[in-house]
Amino acid sequence: MTDSRSTGRPRQQREGELAVLNARLLQEIAARERAEIERTEMEQGLQVVRDRFESGFANAPIGMALVEMNGGWLQVNEALCRITGYREGDLKATTLDAITHPDDIALGADDLKRLLAGQISNYQVEKRYRHAWGHYVWVLLTVSVVRDKQGHALHIIKQVQDITERKEGARQLEYLVDHDFLTGLYNRRWFERELAREVERASRYKTPGAVLVIDLDHFKDINDSLGHKAGDDLLKGIAGLLKQRVRHADVLARLGGDEFALLLPQTTADHAEIVADEIVKTLSRRMAASDTQSVVVTASVGVAISDGLTDTELMAYADLAMYEAKEAGRNRFAVYLPAKGGRERVSARLAEAERIRRTLEEDRLLLYGQPVLDLKTNELHSHEILVRLPDDKGGDPLLPSAFLYVAERFGLIQAVDGWVVRDAIRLIAEHAHTAGPPRVLSVNLSGKSIGDPKLALLIEAALDETGIDPSRLIFELTETAAIANFEQAQMFAARLRSRGCQFALDDFGAGFGSFYYLKNFPFDYIKIDGGFIRGIVSNPMDQLVVQAIVTIAQGLGKKTVAEFVSEAETASLLRTIGVDCAQGYYIAEPRPIMEALSAPFLAP
Repeated sequence: MTDSRSTGRPRQQREGELAVLNARLLQEIAARERAEIERTEMEQGLQVVRDRFESGFANAPIGMALVEMNGGWLQVNEALCRITGYREGDLKATTLDAITHPDDIALGADDLKRLLAGQISNYQVEKRYRHAWGHYVWVLLTVSVVRDKQGHALHIIKQVQDITERKEGARQLEYLVDHDFLTGLYNRRWFERELAREVERASRYKTPGAVLVIDLDHFKDINDSLGHKAGDDLLKGIAGLLKQRVRHADVLARLGGDEFALLLPQTTADHAEIVADEIVKTLSRRMAASDTQSVVVTASVGVAISDGLTDTELMAYADLAMYEAKEAGRNRFAVYLPAKGGRERVSARLAEAERIRRTLEEDRLLLYGQPVLDLKTNELHSHEILVRLPDDKGGDPLLPSAFLYVAERFGLIQAVDGWVVRDAIRLIAEHAHTAGPPRVLSVNLSGKSIGDPKLALLIEAALDETGIDPSRLIFELTETAAIANFEQAQMFAARLRSRGCQFALDDFGAGFGSFYYLKNFPFDYIKIDGGFIRGIVSNPMDQLVVQAIVTIAQGLGKKTVAEFVSEAETASLLRTIGVDCAQGYYIAEPRPIMEALSAPFLAP
């Protein structure tokens, strides 16, 4: 038996030391077990993160790519392969720069430098990638970087969204804003903008130019006798002939209807006359109107030289010269030169403009109203306001087609529209408490008016002053005017719709290039162009077109109004198709506004 003397330490001391060592060992084992558990959990957690990243990367609805710093692919997902048309192996065998449009390779280079320097966390850029089939697709590229713990860049992450459809839609809308839908020529909006620029340049450098206004003779007779399709085909053919007669620097436009305009920069009066004469001779020929019919188309051309004239004066005087050519027998040109006769020269058009101005000052414009029938209830829906110019000699008032053109030419159309809007609001207020259903009035606005912010202020002030229900006021814009001033029309409509006013697209379908922009313009009604209504009973194509417009309107939650309804059969067919409202001589003819609003409405 060993005692404490044989070891030199008491037994109890040795046992205590062993207990301490054992406790430390157990603690170390427990710590190692915890560390192993934590390591395992961390690895499992990292694996979950990796799995989630891999799954998110592979199944992302947008293209994803992990790219080496030298531009080579590390990893790509299925969406990126689908966007570019390449298989994964083929895509990894190339680089982004290799499939990028040459003009777009340098885009975002400065942002990439800032990203790698840590100055920004990511950036975006639009580029074109060459698809495996050879065409290019537009993409929105979002670029970020993966760094190590020390902040060094390891890889680049690129997210790729296919925006080809959006870019194409924007391109189409941009084209529609500046071009005539039928002929492909520039439209009035573009022409007037280019004219203003040219007049400013001519004034600065003392180099005059010229404007030609080209109006086809008796074109309405062609439309009436052969139909609108034949008329449209002729207009396209005429546009093609005119394009062959202009220089690259010239600006050729269709102003509307059968009227064209040509801007000749840096042109003498003699050269402008030569061009006008060539145009008259070129158009004075027999042209095919259909497979079996041909017609002779002639034109009257007015020429004005921009020597000291403003852009508005230049267009007005070219227009005056064109009417002088018509009055002289048509199929010819006439020139207005300020040096020959002076600007004080009396002309029929200047007299008409002065007459409109005087009528406005004397508050003598006349308003007529034409009822719109609700085809679902067979009750009155609204009245369209129609403006007339009184005849100074006591004859019948002039229709809008006879004087609004002059008002537009001489900068009076905004004043006319403002007068009509104010009077319409006053009429709604006066009839707000009369017996019968509330009066709903629709007012036509020109393209120039919707681009004038003063009109919106005028309308808001009148609404505040009268306190009428704004939903009783409908503003009608032709689709061509809305497209020509798209941004202004969009802002104008959004501003007044926020006040409760309603909007209608008038003459819809005349262009048929505007279905895309319906998604972006705030409106409540589509007024189907009368060209599709007049012969709809016997024309299956017109029926299909109107049915398509109705389907689109219903899908957008909007109502449709058919114009030029002249017989019971037409109204009945429109009901069957699903058109909401109808307007035309079968429903009721226009009458003086007080008579139209006061008389009881009798549905046909």
